[in-house]
Amino acid sequence: MRVPRIRRVRLAATGLALATAASIALPAGTAAAAGSDAPAPGPLLSYVVNTQADHGQVKKAEREVTKAGGTVVTSYDQIGVVIARSTDTAFATKLRKVRGIDSVGASRTAGIVAADVESTVERVAPGATPADGSEPLWADQWDMRQIGVDQAHKTTLGSRRVVVGVLDSGIDATHEDLQANVDPALSASCLGGKPDTSFASWQPTTSDHGTHVAGTIAAAKNGKGVEGIAPGVRLAAVKVVDDAGFIYPEYAICGFVWAGQHHFTVTNNSYYIDPWLFNCKNDPDQAAVTTAVKRAVAFSQRNGVLNVAAAGNDNIDLAHKTTDATSPDDTTPAPRPIDAGCLSLPTELPGVVVTSSVGVKGDKSFYSSYGNGKVTVAAPGGDSRYQLPDTPDKNGRVLSTVRGGYAYMQGTSMASPHTVGVVALLASTHPWAGPDELRAMLTHQADAHACPAVFDPSGDGAFAGVCEGSTAHNGFYGAGIVNAAKAAQWWRW
Repeated sequence: MRVPRIRRVRLAATGLALATAASIALPAGTAAAAGSDAPAPGPLLSYVVNTQADHGQVKKAEREVTKAGGTVVTSYDQIGVVIARSTDTAFATKLRKVRGIDSVGASRTAGIVAADVESTVERVAPGATPADGSEPLWADQWDMRQIGVDQAHKTTLGSRRVVVGVLDSGIDATHEDLQANVDPALSASCLGGKPDTSFASWQPTTSDHGTHVAGTIAAAKNGKGVEGIAPGVRLAAVKVVDDAGFIYPEYAICGFVWAGQHHFTVTNNSYYIDPWLFNCKNDPDQAAVTTAVKRAVAFSQRNGVLNVAAAGNDNIDLAHKTTDATSPDDTTPAPRPIDAGCLSLPTELPGVVVTSSVGVKGDKSFYSSYGNGKVTVAAPGGDSRYQLPDTPDKNGRVLSTVRGGYAYMQGTSMASPHTVGVVALLASTHPWAGPDELRAMLTHQADAHACPAVFDPSGDGAFAGVCEGSTAHNGFYGAGIVNAAKAAQWWRW
């Protein structure tokens, strides 16, 4: 099966079924009165409104939003960002003329919708606990053995003071391998642009993606099914994926601010922010979105958070971008030229750890995006071209938790949480380390991986793309493949 793009989290891993979104009615009073000369309203859109990070300036911006015919959803004084909604097609144009407003941008191209989407995966049932005391499904966790998790667990399972934020589709907090590690007090839904801490709000509804990611990071070592890289740490579920599978800017902004406010240790971000695969400076909407998301990421970093993101599943050289034919993904995509100034969010923002994917053989997965100077490290994400020995049905994918059980997926979405798990071990063995120190240690402990001797310019083979750089650092693997055993045994570096 072809690996779909990471543009929607429900598409970031194979095995998920899709359904279409249905429109909802606009709020009362937004339609033009019959027989009036007033123009008909446009679709209900969300906007980011950027101003100074000052309480007074933010309040002034809120008043300007109202004067321009919009409504304020929420505001983040810490970063000077107001989340607003309006059906006025001239809303952004009006606000851009107001003194004190830095920039304004629509966060989507389609009207706000509700959706009915169900996801299905082929679930795996665990057998009896092996005689050696390992997890029933450990034999199928090639990814864990590849990075030395079994060796790491002889030293540490991770510390409870380490908090890992999973910015995704929610985590099934009732799953037997996850319930002990999910911290409800630190979990929230960011759908709509502001946090909702009710339990139901951050539970998964249409996607197993976040639960799968969470299991890789911290599934309990309890003899039930699988085990994660750092089963001793705490997980915070931050829901940023709506029921249609979109991660709009206001969701991610809320997520990063929440992570910073609660001083998470590390976050996992296995997505890119919709609706644009790349946000370009020459478009006022995309430029405003980039500013707002960049501020939110920087806020989290100032508050002790290291953010890790997936490189993407498009097999794109992020260091040499030329064309984007997939955006906007919430209406009708159209090809457009792009360049180095067009950024994938949050992947290409300063300070973000970018993870590419490798398969069973340790080589770059055929779908994984890459780029010299873009990829920080590599980690197991699966590669369906290579079957595991004596297990032809597994097809080289990553096994982890899903609602109601366990299932296989592949993608850079699966690689990124491996990096996060290793960071969690590093943070456990180095309690003094902040984001910069953790990033430096992560790259230092990675196992260097040289570029392949051959490449496939067609983009379909084992080494699709051109790998630039040295053995120590290159576009396919960054500083190398993460190593959990080294992270746990820091004194042996």
